[in-house]
Amino acid sequence: MVYFVGAGSGAADLITVRGMRLMQQADVIIYAGSLVNPQLLEYAKVGCRLHDSAMLTLEEIIALMEQAESAGETTVRLHTGDPSIYGAVREQMDELDRLGICYESCPGVSACFGAAASLNLEYTLPEVSQSLIITRMSGRTKVPQKESIESLAAHQASMAIYLSAGMLSELGQRLIAGGYGKETPAALVYKATWPEEEAYLCTVGTLYETAKEHGITKTALVLVGEAVAHEHYQRSRLYAADFSTGFRRAKEDGNEQVISHQLYREGSGSFPEDKRADRRI
Repeated sequence: MVYFVGAGSGAADLITVRGMRLMQQADVIIYAGSLVNPQLLEYAKVGCRLHDSAMLTLEEIIALMEQAESAGETTVRLHTGDPSIYGAVREQMDELDRLGICYESCPGVSACFGAAASLNLEYTLPEVSQSLIITRMSGRTKVPQKESIESLAAHQASMAIYLSAGMLSELGQRLIAGGYGKETPAALVYKATWPEEEAYLCTVGTLYETAKEHGITKTALVLVGEAVAHEHYQRSRLYAADFSTGFRRAKEDGNEQVISHQLYREGSGSFPEDKRADRRI
């Protein structure tokens, strides 16, 4: 049996309980060594064989799984974050289907959720954004033209942009071309939830300068949208005093409130000068 396990966003204790138990039971662990926190390998039992997939081809990875299956062993394929997001798992699963090898997936905490936790951020604020777009810039793996940064930016939703830290000058220009203003709140989060995490608040217009100032060229997530500012949003109707649910009756004189957070200039959607690109969280 092969288990595709999400390692989580970085911190060793952010793997799921199920994922940890699968690692403890595995006879073989094939892990993404360029991205997975090596502390996670401490969950492996004595005698477990460890293979770093950073040095392997797809065919070599499948061969290791096939060998383990022939010996009646359990394999964990350990991917960073959640395997379903930029995990290149489907191609592995198709090969296992061809070989008649059974497999299951165990979800993990993706980097966009680790970054949100680090910033105490909610992507889906009422009347600000009710959608989160997860995307990336086109690189060696191409992005379909219909999913261009410009077309996605036109929605003005919250965005989490992966695998693009080395292209921030172009990214900023394309976000602006798509409809975001230069002063739209943004954040740059390097190695979210790792011990060496760095997080900086900035704007779409200062993404490149922020990264250059702090020497960030890879392994960073870009967050964009008014939700980063967490201001001028409506409170959830679910907990509103004048809203009845199956568990609670509405109270008289319940009123909606618009929340304005003092981290940003009132009504401007931009950061104060002393809290702009150089702010470290």
